[in-house]
Amino acid sequence: MSIRLLPAKYPASFSVNSEVNANNYHEQYWHSLYYFNIYRLIISVSLVMITWKFQFSNFGSHHYTLFLYTGLGHAFFSCLSLLLTKFRYFSFNWQLIIQVIGDIIFFSVMLYASGGLQSGLGILLLVSLAGAGLISRGRMAFLFASIAIISLLLQEIYSLLTVNAYSIQYSQAALLSMAYLTVAWLAHQLSKHAWISEQLAQERSVDLANMAQVNQLVIQDLQEGVLVIDKQGNIRQQNAYAEKLLSLRTQVNNTELPKLSDSAPEIANRLACWEGNHDITFDLLRLHPSNALIRTRFVPIHSDSRDGVVIFLEDMDHIQAQLQQLKLAALGRLTAGIAHEIRNPLSAINHAAELLEEEYATNCGNSRLVRIICDNTQRLNKIVQDILQLNRRNISNPDTIDIHDFIQQFLEEFCHTENITMNTFILNSSEKYLINFDRDHLNQVLWNLCRNAWRHCRKQAGSIHIKLVANLNKNNVQLDIIDDGPGIDPHQFKQIFEPFYTTVASGTGLGLYTAREICEANHASLECLKDLNGGHFRIIAKSNQPCL
Repeated sequence: MSIRLLPAKYPASFSVNSEVNANNYHEQYWHSLYYFNIYRLIISVSLVMITWKFQFSNFGSHHYTLFLYTGLGHAFFSCLSLLLTKFRYFSFNWQLIIQVIGDIIFFSVMLYASGGLQSGLGILLLVSLAGAGLISRGRMAFLFASIAIISLLLQEIYSLLTVNAYSIQYSQAALLSMAYLTVAWLAHQLSKHAWISEQLAQERSVDLANMAQVNQLVIQDLQEGVLVIDKQGNIRQQNAYAEKLLSLRTQVNNTELPKLSDSAPEIANRLACWEGNHDITFDLLRLHPSNALIRTRFVPIHSDSRDGVVIFLEDMDHIQAQLQQLKLAALGRLTAGIAHEIRNPLSAINHAAELLEEEYATNCGNSRLVRIICDNTQRLNKIVQDILQLNRRNISNPDTIDIHDFIQQFLEEFCHTENITMNTFILNSSEKYLINFDRDHLNQVLWNLCRNAWRHCRKQAGSIHIKLVANLNKNNVQLDIIDDGPGIDPHQFKQIFEPFYTTVASGTGLGLYTAREICEANHASLECLKDLNGGHFRIIAKSNQPCL
C-alpha cells in the first residue's frame, strides 16, 4: 500500500505560492463576482421598472429621461459584466475594478438625475462597496470608497453649478462619505478574518487528511487484526492482518458490505455476548479455515457500542512463537556457554579414563569401572556437541534433491551404521519429486526420526513405513515416517519438541527439537500427528516439479 502524505504545516503551505490553494481561492473569487453581478443586474432592472412603471417621485425628479437611460445603461453594463465574468475574458482584478467604477459612475449620474442626495440613491453604493471589498479580500476596499467619495463630491459640485436653486447638503454628504469609509474598513476587517479562517480551515483539513492517512497506514501495518463493525453487523473496514487471519477478500466492485456473521460466525457470537455483558472474558479462539489461535478484544467506537465496535484479533500463535524464540535464544546462549566450559575438563576426563583403561586392562573389575567413565564422558560429549550445533541450525545451503533417491541412499547408510536389516523399512513412493533442502540437514533430520522410530517400533520386518506423496496443491512434498510402536502418550504430545525433554534414559532430549529447527531453517515444517497405530512424524518440504 502506497500512501502519499499531503503538505503539512503551516502558513507557507497555504501562501499564494501553493498552486492548489491559489486555484481554489481563484475559483471562489470568480463565483463571488458572478453572484455580485447578478445582484447588480437585479438592482438596475428594479430601479428602471420602479421608475418607469410606478413613476416613483424621487427617482428621476430632476431629469427623468436621463435617469431611465442611465438605468437601462447600467442594466446593459451589468449583463455584459455577467457574461465577461462567466467566460473570464479579462483578469479578475480588472473586471472587479471596471465593474465597481462603473457602478459608481452610473449611480452618480442617477443621483444627479434624481436631484442629489435627497433621493437616497447614494445608499445603494454602500452595498456595492461592501460586496466589492469582501470579494477583493479587502485589498481594494479603501480605493473603491475613495473613488465613491470623490464621485459623490463631484456630483454635488456639478449639481450646484448646473441646477438652479440647488442647495448642497453638506451634512448628508459628510455622513455618506463616512459611511463609505466605514463600510470599506468593515469589509477589510471581515475579509481579513475570513482569510485567516479559511487558512486555518485549510490547515486543519490538511492535518486531518494526513492524520487519516497515517492512521490508515498504521492500521494496515499493525501486527494485529483490526475489524471495524457498524451497528448493523457489517464489516466497514479491515486491515491486511485481519484478512489473513479470517481469509477475507477485499471486494472492490461489490457495493454490499460483508456481514461479520457470514465471514466469522465465531467472532460474531462473541460480539453478541460481549454486547450483553462488557465485563465478560473469552478464552482463546481457534479460527477456521486459517487454524489461527487468536484472542479477541472489543472496543466500542463511542461510549455506546450501538454506534459500532472495533474488534482486535491478537494472533497468539505468532506471540507464542516469539516468546518461544526469545526463550530458546536465552537458553541457547546459556547452554552454549556452559557447553564450552564443560568440554575442556570433559576431554581431560575422557583422556585420563582411556589411560586407566589401558593400565587396568587385565583387571576386569577396574576395567568395567573405567568403561563406565568412558561411556558417560562420551554421552556428555554428545550432549555438548548437540548443544553447540543448536546455534548453527540456521546456516543452510539448500540444494535441489531427488527425495526418492536420497531416501534410498540414506536407508542403506543408516541400516549399515545402526546394524538394522533393510526389510525393517518400507518405502512407499510411486513417483520421484524434487525438493529444496540442505543435504546435510536433511540427512540429520532423517537420522533423528528414523533412530527414534527404530527405538520405539517392534523391530520386525515392515515396522517402519516411509511414505512420500505430493501435497494437494502440488507445491509441497509430504514425507511421513510411521512406526508400529505404542505411539506417543497424549499427555506428552505438547512436550516432545521441547529441548532436553526425553523419555529415554540414554537420550539427550535434543533430537526432535533440533530436527524441527533444521526444518524451519530450510523453510520446511516438522509435525507429529496423533496416530493410534504408532508414532507418526511428517515433514512438509517445498517442492519443484516432479522428476521424470
